[in-house]
Amino acid sequence: MKNPDWSQLTFGYYPTDYNVRCEYKDGKWGELQLSQDTNINIHMASSCLHYGQEAFEGLKAFRGKDGKIRLFRPEENARRLADSAHGIMMAEFPVEKFLEAVKMVVKANEHFVPPYESGASLYIRPLLIGVGPLVGVKPASEYMFLVFVTPVGPYFKDGFKPTPMAIMRGYDRAAPLGTGTIKVGGNYAASLKPGHIAHEKGYSAVLFLDAKEKKYLDECGPANFFGIKNNTYITPDSPSILPSITNKSLCQIAEDLGMKVERRHIPVEELETFEEAGACGTAAVISPILRVDDLDENKSYVFSKDGKAGPISTKMYETLRGIQYGDVEDKHGWVTIIE
Repeated sequence: MKNPDWSQLTFGYYPTDYNVRCEYKDGKWGELQLSQDTNINIHMASSCLHYGQEAFEGLKAFRGKDGKIRLFRPEENARRLADSAHGIMMAEFPVEKFLEAVKMVVKANEHFVPPYESGASLYIRPLLIGVGPLVGVKPASEYMFLVFVTPVGPYFKDGFKPTPMAIMRGYDRAAPLGTGTIKVGGNYAASLKPGHIAHEKGYSAVLFLDAKEKKYLDECGPANFFGIKNNTYITPDSPSILPSITNKSLCQIAEDLGMKVERRHIPVEELETFEEAGACGTAAVISPILRVDDLDENKSYVFSKDGKAGPISTKMYETLRGIQYGDVEDKHGWVTIIE
């Protein structure tokens, strides 16, 4: 497979040469296998198809100015996948084996890691599914782990530029004591309809409220929310939010920049007090928010009057991206270099 035109890449799927697979049978994981097959052969009664026994991760590989390929905090993704597996009673994939698989698949597809100056990266998608024949509602006895890669461009077509988001009280992403804190496909399935409606109305994403009381900010669809005021980085504390590795990193960066960090409930009304706001996650790193329109209350909260990202969001974005590409000192040992 030839390399794509790096400058034209979107956040979509572009075929690469290899993926890595591993099977769980008889109570143990087998060996990692390098494959060129883009299809998987599973039984039609597999639990992933009927009962949602499926979890996934997302991380990236970056090519630095020095030509070296870097992974950003892959052990955090490995631990989060294990947490997701535990949450829906799947066999947990070992952290060390996860790291080995990720390094193997990146190395095998090394020429698909975009060049430094392109602004693109190699997206890595680990997947864990329950397989084998099963009809009753219970955990599978067999599992498949696989990881594939694809080069990607910016998650939002305009890149690091503020976009409008909407609050829609008629939809929930996840229940407070459900699967919101783990990365399973059902959470994203629940966000597809409100996300589609929001996109049709000209918004980039939905800012979901807590499902129980509809009083507090929860997640921005596929990303965590944060607000900035009084030199403080504030992000929601909720029993239904996925713990974002990017958000965790930004909390540390905020402290490194001399800011305070608060994880707490954020009432909807507090939106009008923030100087800056954004969504953060692996795909976009930071997506600054232009404004939030509360469609049910007919209210609008504006964070950017000139259409540009705020100075603190910009500094944090540049710092995190700089660490990922090797341009900024990695003080916390977050980067793994592929040898």
